[in-house]
Amino acid sequence: MQAVVAIARRGLLGGCSGITFSRSIQTGIQRFQTLVENSDSATDKELDSTQSKGFSYFPPVPGKESSLQWDGKKFEEIPIVHIKATYNNTHIQVFTAEKVPLVLLTCGYMGFKNAKKSTALAAQTTGIAAGNKAAKKGVYHVRVVVKGLGPGRLAAIQGLTLGGLEVISITDNTPVPHNGCRPRKARRL
Repeated sequence: MQAVVAIARRGLLGGCSGITFSRSIQTGIQRFQTLVENSDSATDKELDSTQSKGFSYFPPVPGKESSLQWDGKKFEEIPIVHIKATYNNTHIQVFTAEKVPLVLLTCGYMGFKNAKKSTALAAQTTGIAAGNKAAKKGVYHVRVVVKGLGPGRLAAIQGLTLGGLEVISITDNTPVPHNGCRPRKARRL
């Protein structure tokens, strides 16, 4: 900030208007300091009390209590959307918190054939349809669990939001081998 004031004094920012520029910076800083000094201690206490109640912007760990609620439901009661993104297709399933299936859609079910099933556009279209069907059944807030490395991973989540669902949390549940099975031989191109 001192460099800005020095440049303004040299007149590099437009001649003699640099002096007024430096004064406005100083008065702005002085105003900020007076605001900080004269701040109400009561508002600071209120802010500290809300922060100390265990409030967190992150979803709670399973088994822990949280004050966050969506439509009057706790985090554990929110429906779950399972997205399985394979290299050839994308499956989207909406379950209630009690594991009762509500919606099951795939890119093939939406009318995409062969190689078009594995595109991000097909996954997004399927996500929009799944979001619409879930919204008709009264589901508006969901948790998302993604499995797989296919091209429809992110597009399916975007489709869910475009379909009218609000995504609360995204969890990656992709199975990662700890050097288990021997992989296939390398593909020759």
